[in-house]
Amino acid sequence: MKLPLLGADDIAALGETEAVDALEAALSGGLDPETAPARHHVDVPGGELLIMPASTGQVTGVKIAGVAPANPARGLPRITGSYLLLDAPTLVPLALLDGAALTTLRTPAVSALAIRHLTGPVVRHLVLFGTGPQAYGHLAAVLAERHVERVTVIGRNQDRAEALAEHVRRLGVEARTGRAGGAGEVDTADLVLCCTTSATPLFDGALVPDGATVVAVGSHTRDAREVDTALVARSAVVVESRAAALSEAGDLLIPMAEGAFGAEDIDANLAELVTGRRPGGEPAGFVGPRFFKSVGMGWEDLAVAAAVYRNTAP
Repeated sequence: MKLPLLGADDIAALGETEAVDALEAALSGGLDPETAPARHHVDVPGGELLIMPASTGQVTGVKIAGVAPANPARGLPRITGSYLLLDAPTLVPLALLDGAALTTLRTPAVSALAIRHLTGPVVRHLVLFGTGPQAYGHLAAVLAERHVERVTVIGRNQDRAEALAEHVRRLGVEARTGRAGGAGEVDTADLVLCCTTSATPLFDGALVPDGATVVAVGSHTRDAREVDTALVARSAVVVESRAAALSEAGDLLIPMAEGAFGAEDIDANLAELVTGRRPGGEPAGFVGPRFFKSVGMGWEDLAVAAAVYRNTAP
């Protein structure tokens, strides 16, 4: 049997909203992120190899992703990899998917699912840190979920930041670039997206207004973070799973080491948020800013990969 190869176009054809719906359906159907298999890390000469298995009663899958920090300077993608989707009862392979394209769709979809439950229908001011594929992907996912009035793009490379701002304007949304550090920007934001490779905080968390939502997706290591202790200490914190966050999320582990945050201060995981087992969103919910920290989990890839496979089936 010839194994179907599902590339970037097949994956993009699913659409942002459908990817978010697939994740929400998995959690609403009883998937428990706390018991999902852990990600395995292997150091290799080019960077890091991530092995991410997951399974449900219907499908099983594994993503093998490479993280190659030197690749952008070579004109190559930082994230590489493949995803193998199998039938769960028989373990017969069903399809092989482009792992990098799957990640580009899945990660913004996870963030958008949190945003679906943490923000109101209108985002007056979105501040977007980052200018790479995840920044573009998160922009598309948010625009599919919410009405956005204006966007400020902040990046280390001003030309790339302006290119992203122009892309936003072509989509019909007011946009401009902002200053590094976000001074004068995050203090008026109601949504902040952190989609960078920065290992140090991007802005002063004390400036973020109460009620605003901050999403950080750029790091999955214990010694790197995109937000500071001030933000974490004053925020309602939502994670994909407590186990994954407390294993990999430097955004939380560094404040814990400083004594400013504890495991018991995590307000909800994503399943609790989606199913309403914990308060959140509008009209009643969390006090202070809302902070969603994502490190990426195998069950998310599986849910989206299965949706892509169903979408391409004849």
